[in-house]
Amino acid sequence: MHNLCFTLYRLNFLWFLVYCNMEKIVIGRFDKADFPALNLNDIAVKIDTGAYTSSIHCENIIEKDNEIHCRFLDEEHPLYDGQEFVFEDYDIVFVRSSNGIIQKRYQVQSNIRLFGKTFKISLSLSDRQEMRYPVLLGRKFLTKKFIVDTELIDVSYNQKINEDKNSIKK
Repeated sequence: MHNLCFTLYRLNFLWFLVYCNMEKIVIGRFDKADFPALNLNDIAVKIDTGAYTSSIHCENIIEKDNEIHCRFLDEEHPLYDGQEFVFEDYDIVFVRSSNGIIQKRYQVQSNIRLFGKTFKISLSLSDRQEMRYPVLLGRKFLTKKFIVDTELIDVSYNQKINEDKNSIKK
């Protein structure tokens, strides 16, 4: 009975969203995304509604001559290619981490591809080596675009894979 009530609740909620013409995309708690400007594809991301900002794993961050030099991911990541990126346009932000400590971070503007759409995103550069997911997507990015269903995973990535399979069949 509980499952039936929950299913009806979810259906009513989704109907409400359609009725109100809210064009938000349902995303799961984890997914894989592309970052075209950074030449990164199929990167594991964690959807974190508890975090305000989004962050990406970055190491060897050096600020010199009013530029940021860095490398995304690390040697342990299967997609690591050692490519150095240089950002002339960046901000310095202060972020409260999950353990309550305020950290100074660099923030850059980039883009992210999910569900076949490319969105602008602000990414703080953070050492996430000890974390399972190299990218964290926070509320600032998610707001007005996505609804999070914690029962789902890889919704965008599975859609991408299915589209690729369908284009090969044609």
